[in-house]
Amino acid sequence: MTRLVQGDPAPAFLLQADDGTTMSSSDLSGTRVVLYFYPKDDTSGCTTQACGFRDEIAEFDASGTRVIGVSPDSIASHVKFRNKHGLPFTLLSDPEHVLAQAYGVWVEKSMYGRTYMGIERSTFVIGPDGTLEHALYKVKTAGHAGSILDLLRG
Repeated sequence: MTRLVQGDPAPAFLLQADDGTTMSSSDLSGTRVVLYFYPKDDTSGCTTQACGFRDEIAEFDASGTRVIGVSPDSIASHVKFRNKHGLPFTLLSDPEHVLAQAYGVWVEKSMYGRTYMGIERSTFVIGPDGTLEHALYKVKTAGHAGSILDLLRG
């Protein structure tokens, strides 16, 4: 599996967003973006991570950085998750794992002796020019948004 690194061009995408629109990578041109991949809506770790971004959204907005979450969940699941936790950022649905594969985060995992394919929790900072400023794989949920803000502050 290929891992992306700082300086690589961010993979292009066209996915459905939780507001019913279709979002493409070209829509984000000229904007710094935190694109984070998470396994499943409304699970404990994913909720901790999403609420961390929610709680720091004013800082991201002040730095001109847009936060976008991506998981394989459906739009209906995203809407329920967003509404339940008051998430003020876009969630993209990647049910065919196309974007997850492009970013190298659709991986074989194991739990209780069973192997399966799933999302490796990862975060990417995409610069306004469309190149990766940071590529972070296997991130932890607690304090993650603050760690990303520290990276953005340089």
